[in-house]
Amino acid sequence: MNPENSDLKKFKTLDVVTISSAHFIHDVFSSFLAPILPLLIDKLGFSLGLAGILSMIQRIPSLLNPFVGLAADKLPMRYLLIAAPSVTAISMSLLGVAPTYTFLVILLLMMGVGASMFHVPAPVIIRSVSGERVGKGMSFFMFGGEVARSVGPIVILGAVSLWGLEGTWKLIPIGLLASLILFFRLRKFKISETFEKKEKTDKISKTLKEIYPLFGNIAAATFFIALMKGALTAFLPTFITMKGETVWAGGIALSVFQLSGAAGSFISGTISDRLGRRNTLIIIVLLAPIFLWGFVLSDGILSLGFLILLGLVSFGTTPILLAVVNNLRSERPAFINGVYITINFFIGGGAILLIGILGDLFTLELTYKIVGTTILLSIPFIFKIEKHERKL
Repeated sequence: MNPENSDLKKFKTLDVVTISSAHFIHDVFSSFLAPILPLLIDKLGFSLGLAGILSMIQRIPSLLNPFVGLAADKLPMRYLLIAAPSVTAISMSLLGVAPTYTFLVILLLMMGVGASMFHVPAPVIIRSVSGERVGKGMSFFMFGGEVARSVGPIVILGAVSLWGLEGTWKLIPIGLLASLILFFRLRKFKISETFEKKEKTDKISKTLKEIYPLFGNIAAATFFIALMKGALTAFLPTFITMKGETVWAGGIALSVFQLSGAAGSFISGTISDRLGRRNTLIIIVLLAPIFLWGFVLSDGILSLGFLILLGLVSFGTTPILLAVVNNLRSERPAFINGVYITINFFIGGGAILLIGILGDLFTLELTYKIVGTTILLSIPFIFKIEKHERKL
């Protein structure tokens, strides 16, 4: 056996853990806005409408993900990954010292660019260092990001308590350290060199034509899955308070859901390496309605148990679909991943908007029951995903 080929099949734990840890640090910083938004409103005196626009602004650079992917395929992609934690850490840690609303906008746009620089090439590199266990690698990667969403608010509020709002810049060295560790670990990254040096003979239009059938079915399946996931992530605290519970109870429920979601992200990809992507997705989609209906119809400890199970399945689809996308044979892996992330951006936003409309037309409880049932409509598209994946 060729030693080089044997090395390509190995799961490189240290590299996977390093990149996943960087994902954790990066996303901790990217979650700083919401917790300190009331403080920024009080300091700068802008309206709630302008506050809502800030959340949209940090997502705008996501529209450039396919172009970031093209750049990553032509340039040494590891350098985008290495720089990203520093870019995001600097921009988000300076929110507290922003003198004007315009300055906040610039910082959040900068953060969005840093997020694209990280999330577009990172799954491609994770694939490279995961060998034949791509699902496991994606589980490690997504686990880091999901846990960060729970830790980020604690970090920034702790920093404000220690140093005040204008002292949060002191967190910047953490991001710089993450970039430094990535640099020493990835500066001689051999497998990425294979992508970087390979001549790109296929036109972009040809690449898009090849992936269109697969991505069409991924988008359709993702839409029905996103309806359920979006209903829970965006409206869970509201649903809890409408049932007569306190705001604190809603916040705790969301934290429990996100933490169980992190566990689901960690487990599902690894399971899909053994059971297959299609089989694992089907199991998740079949279990989701049972858990969601159980959560809606129950109370107390039983409801909490169903919520934990919901977190496990709701977030479990992401590493599996990432494994599918990043396991495709292509001369432009980062571009393909950028397209996938952009599709997710639009579908996720559209799903949350639709949930809000349905909640106004009916009730959140009935809406939860609807999306818990319509997720089953993703099953035909999941079968087609495997069919088109085999052709690529």
